[in-house]
Order: sequence, then structure tokens, then C-alpha cells
Amino acid sequence: MTPASVSDYRELARRRLPRMFFEYIDGGAYAEVTLARNIADMEALALRQRVMRDMSRLDMSVEVAGQKLAMPVGLAPVGMAGMYARRGEVQAAAAAAAAGVPFCLSTVGVCTAEEVAAGAGAPPWFQLYMLKDRGYMRELLARARAAGCPVLVFTVDLPTPGARYRDARSGFAGRGLAGAVNTAWQGITHPAWTWDVFLNGRPHTLGSVAGAVEQGRNVTAFLGWIARNFDRSVTWADIDWVRQTWDGPIIIKGVLDAEDARAAVKAGAQGIVVSNHGGRQLDGVRSSVAALPRIVDAVGADLDVLMDGGVRSGLDVLKALALGAKACLLGRAWAFALGAGGRPMVSRMLGAIQSELATAMILTGCNNARDANSTLLDAAD
Repeated sequence: MTPASVSDYRELARRRLPRMFFEYIDGGAYAEVTLARNIADMEALALRQRVMRDMSRLDMSVEVAGQKLAMPVGLAPVGMAGMYARRGEVQAAAAAAAAGVPFCLSTVGVCTAEEVAAGAGAPPWFQLYMLKDRGYMRELLARARAAGCPVLVFTVDLPTPGARYRDARSGFAGRGLAGAVNTAWQGITHPAWTWDVFLNGRPHTLGSVAGAVEQGRNVTAFLGWIARNFDRSVTWADIDWVRQTWDGPIIIKGVLDAEDARAAVKAGAQGIVVSNHGGRQLDGVRSSVAALPRIVDAVGADLDVLMDGGVRSGLDVLKALALGAKACLLGRAWAFALGAGGRPMVSRMLGAIQSELATAMILTGCNNARDANSTLLDAAD
């Protein structure tokens, strides 16, 4: 199949990846109500088609956290991407750099910030959680800064992991002999993945936290490590502690409430990501795109507002811009593409997003992405 849409990359990834890794990307928390809302609420928004306007010039560029982006898109932090393709974080970052958009490296990525910066030719944004071990956290921040990471994306909506039923059903969280047998069987039945990732994509540790995971150091050992080391006592005052080590821009990821957005402004953040963690944390909350307008009204003039969750096309990107987002972060979209075929597929997906965004801008009469506003949406009568 020649992929044309994100759903096509999803299907190719489903065929190529062992079930446990596909379900980890594809699934959400509990009954996946919020995961479905992210997509349904985005689909329900209608663009306002306009005609007979001079659309001979288009400008998709935006500036976020002091960086110019070729289009209002970035690759969101996705854990364990190095298990979807050989050294997957490097491949995805290289595709992003070629497209002129940022790649954000997850705390629980297989590759380190140093490897990504060297292999992709551009340092990634670095995503971090608040950890109980402040000394190790300080070390990670220093390493990211030394690697040239220009932006810190501080994720605040995971003080504890949500229950993800699909991971239990697929055996992703399995331990002991049964877990080892399940992993081996899934690898044997997916030979292309076994050759690319299991045999040639080593080491399979989580690069940034390998020194902190006491036992196993394999890609599934981090689940218990999260439960033990993610800090549930964190407050906005802890941003001051982060500032002691990190002097660059900070974007707070995981904001879904206007009051929390105002608190991010007071804490000195340069940006926020309106996000429900892709429907992978508290199920039953509103979609990101439904939460976006209220947050933009509250803080849009004070910092850069980004959004993730349910973005599957360039049309969706324009919808988010029309509601006040400065840019969107793609998560599952690039993870599916990476799982479908590495860097070439991620590049192809980004090219499609850019082409779709151009079409949407032309047919709504929007010459400049920075000028997108609610007039691009067809409001219900």
C-alpha cells in the first residue's frame, strides 16, 4: 500500500510492528473516551470555504519559543521510538530537520539527546518530567543544554501513569518468563522488525534514564520506574528549581484548564501545550481542541499556545490555528509513519501535512499562517 493519510501509516505500522509496540502507540487510557473525543471534536469543526481571492502567495512559517518553523508543526515527544524503527528518534529528528520543523525528544526515548543531535544534524527540543531524584534531573538538564537543545518541554500531566488496558492485553507490561516468551514470539512473527530493530537497532535501553533504572534496563522496565520516581508532590513553585539549571525557553505541556494556563504564565513559561496526553492519562476529560479556545482567551497574548491531540492532517492544523494555537505537535502521526518505514515515511508524512495545509489555506483564503483566526471556521447557524 502506498500511504496517503495518517490512517494509512497506522495500518502499515500495525502490520510491521509487534502487537505490543503498535498497541502502545495506538492505545489510550481506560475506555479511550478522550482518545476518541480528540479525533471526533476535530472532525466536527468545519472550515469556511472562500473563493476568488488572490492566493498566489502562501506563508506557512511561524515562530515558537524564538525558533522559526517552516510550518506550524512539530514532532511531539513519543516514548520508545527507537523500538519502532532502528534508532528511531534519530531517524524522525532527521526528517523533522529536513522539513524545517522541531523534533522533541522524550525522556523515555531509546536514543539520547547527544545521539539525536549528532545523527540528525540538529539538536532536538528536550522533554522532561519532574523526577523525585533532583540530582539526576539536574544532570539530564545539563546534558540537554550541552547537546544544544534549544527548548525544554516540561510535561506536567503525568504525576502517575494512567491505566492503559491495551498494554495489559498485548503483554507490553508483562514480566518474568511469560513476558519474555511473549516478547520473543511477537518478534519472531515480525521478521522485518526483528532484523531492523531487534538485531540492528541496539542498545535497547532508554538512553536518558538508563542510569536511573536500577533493574533490567530494558524498554519495558521503565513502567515500574515511572511509578516509583515520578513526583506527585510537584507544584508550580518547582519551575523555579528548573530555572536554576535551565536558562532557555520552557514550554509547559499538559495544560487543559485556563486556570492552569494562567499559572504557567506566572511561573515564567514561554509557552504551553494544550494537551490531554493523547488521551493516555485521565480518561473522560475534554478534547484538546475543545479546551483550546478558552485557554487562548485566557493567556494567548502572554505566551505561545501550542496544541496536540487528534491532529491527523494539514486541515486539522489549520483548524487549530483558527482557534488560536500558534502551532500543533504531531504525536501518533509521526510514530505511525516511523513504524511504517523509518525516516522516509516520516518525511513523506510531513510532506503530506504541508501539502494539505497549503490546500486548506488556499481554499479558505488564508495567505499567512500567522493571520489564521476564527473567521476561517464555518460557525453553526
